[in-house]
Amino acid sequence: MPTPLPLPTQVRVRVPASTTNLGPGFDALGLALGLHNRLTFRLTDGPTHVEVLGEGIGTLSTDASNLAYQAVCRLFAEVGKDAPELSISLENAIPVSRGLGSSSTAIVGGLVGANALLAEPLDREALLRLAVEIEGHPDNVAPALMGGFQVTSLTEHDLEHLRIPAPTGLRAVVCIPEHSVSTEAARSILPTSYSREDAVFNVGRVALLVAALLTGETGKLRAAMEDRLHQPYRAALIPGFEAALRGALDAGAAGACLSGSGSTMLALVAHDLSDGQGLEAAVGEAMVAAVRASGTEARWLALDVDPDGAVVEAALTS
Repeated sequence: MPTPLPLPTQVRVRVPASTTNLGPGFDALGLALGLHNRLTFRLTDGPTHVEVLGEGIGTLSTDASNLAYQAVCRLFAEVGKDAPELSISLENAIPVSRGLGSSSTAIVGGLVGANALLAEPLDREALLRLAVEIEGHPDNVAPALMGGFQVTSLTEHDLEHLRIPAPTGLRAVVCIPEHSVSTEAARSILPTSYSREDAVFNVGRVALLVAALLTGETGKLRAAMEDRLHQPYRAALIPGFEAALRGALDAGAAGACLSGSGSTMLALVAHDLSDGQGLEAAVGEAMVAAVRASGTEARWLALDVDPDGAVVEAALTS
């Protein structure tokens, strides 16, 4: 029999940001974006320590309570092993508590990193189910792990998910206010019941959204990304929200919405025009101007759709 290869002692993982809902697809649609956190895991004699670089300095925990290490522990427990002591480095480009899936990158990065340290005993489907178990819902972790557009649904006994091909030339412009919104606050503000009219409105919009993405009919996205289930209520938590979305659409965005539970706002831009970068800048500046007019600073980024999801960039044995 061949001699088993030595297990890695150091692993580096790249995980993309994600946006969810895309307007009407509440807790069901997600999209991976080309903004990444990198997590490096090194075996150590202990105790476990986490170094935070970039976004989240002074906010994220630096000991064994860190979410990335907790995900590592969950995977080791799943395969019947004790979790090792690790030195973890988080190079974070994704803002925290802004609706871009920063916590999901920690969960997915921890699971993928731990799986790599063990020479990958679990496949992606098993990793996704563990990620959903930790996160509680799949809309962020599915695109962070699998990449692209993801449609997700939790059934009574399982998770169903499908990937939608991204229309050619579609990019995202995100406006990130210097104002955080906790997921708990964003969920607590929602009503406990909805009218039939609002439910029917969202069913029609999410069906149109999925059809527009599948057919590449980006001209339908303006109407398709409208929502009545969460955005009208969460608007009160986000300075300049309604004006920012109007500004993005007036500047030429194909559609615009809240990113996750906020505070980031997202516009989809279709590059069927000759000056795509000029269009992105116009959309980004329009959103930023609306947020600044409300008294809050903001910045914008233009991002590709990330097709890959979480990637092991390096696995070293010494």
